[in-house]
Amino acid sequence: MEPSAETPAAASRPKAAGATHVGAVRELNEDAWTLVGDPLVLAAVADGMGGHEAGEVASAAAIEVLRRRGPEVLAPGVAHTPEELGHLVHEADAAVVAAGGGRSGTTLTVLACIDTAANRWAVANVGDSRIYLRPAGAPVLQQLTVDHSAVQMLVDAGELTPAEARVHPRRNVITRALGSPEPLTVDVAEIPVASGDRLLLCSDGLTGELLDEEIRALIDDADELEDALVKLVEAALWRGGRDNVTAVLVRIP
Repeated sequence: MEPSAETPAAASRPKAAGATHVGAVRELNEDAWTLVGDPLVLAAVADGMGGHEAGEVASAAAIEVLRRRGPEVLAPGVAHTPEELGHLVHEADAAVVAAGGGRSGTTLTVLACIDTAANRWAVANVGDSRIYLRPAGAPVLQQLTVDHSAVQMLVDAGELTPAEARVHPRRNVITRALGSPEPLTVDVAEIPVASGDRLLLCSDGLTGELLDEEIRALIDDADELEDALVKLVEAALWRGGRDNVTAVLVRIP
């Protein structure tokens, strides 16, 4: 694992870093992540699926669109809407369909600054990669996205508890993905953030191994974002590392 920071640590700008690891079981890393812009325009994590190499192609195609189009669609200095972020995800979906021919897909979760002057942020997600908020003023970890998965549907229906969902045999079955021939629905929302808040984007290789409270404790135990990423990935590997593990942390200035 090689954590790396791609945005400046200046006090007036967001600081962000990301890390990925193939895990302890799999031979290929189908996850991808990116940090785009200076100052930060967006951060994203994608978890590809579709068999050997196909998932890697799908996640890379989605991330490439965000890197290329993000600074244009979400240009700093201009106020944007969450819906514009949703349109960008639809562009990524078209790229995944073209790259995989409908045979592969990827989750995608995105954090974007939609108004740098007003410090407004939004999230978008498809699949079961997640975004969490670690507020500066309270010892909690709040999940901002809702998993598009078979077990989440059962939890919402009251047929499973969250604890049962974690070990359910269908816990890895997702109900939405980029690259599907079905029309895509993207969850987008503006989120409230405050100075010093941290946001975590991650694939299910992290959340499948660690409880939310464990993730919060590891984030709090590190002074720097890069140190927290090392602790998170190492903990997921120690628990078994059954999937690729990817995490991105963003600190609001």
